[in-house]
Amino acid sequence: MKIILTLILSLFLFSASFAQRGEVTVVKDPLIDSLIAKRSEVYKTTGEVKIGKPIVSSYGYRVQIFYGSDRREVFNQQARFKSLYPKFNTYLIYKEPNYYIRVGDFRTRLEAQRLMNEIRPAFPTLFIFREKINAPQLDTTITDDQK
Repeated sequence: MKIILTLILSLFLFSASFAQRGEVTVVKDPLIDSLIAKRSEVYKTTGEVKIGKPIVSSYGYRVQIFYGSDRREVFNQQARFKSLYPKFNTYLIYKEPNYYIRVGDFRTRLEAQRLMNEIRPAFPTLFIFREKINAPQLDTTITDDQK
């Protein structure tokens, strides 16, 4: 009798565990779909070069030209660098208690080393860091040789 009762109870529990059927409704903000579409558009490789928008590439190199805790001095050094080398982007990073000024978006360490050698007289404390960079702007002009 115990065996039959155990069998019936087991069958009932087994069938009850699979008897749960229903419908799942996902409620989400409609902006999520537009964000996903924009992100996929950015990462498509269509052969077009979008001018004016920095594209974050993988990893590259930047040269740290100055660090310190005095905010005014950091901004002075950043302005000094921008006046001497206006074609390079500067990035200000704050990690308590210091500010760091890093410059450039170099794909290779050799490019960063060249800049370092060029600016060493004006900025003696230089370091190269590997981090995520913005892809450098490509020259999109077509010369007569390329036509």
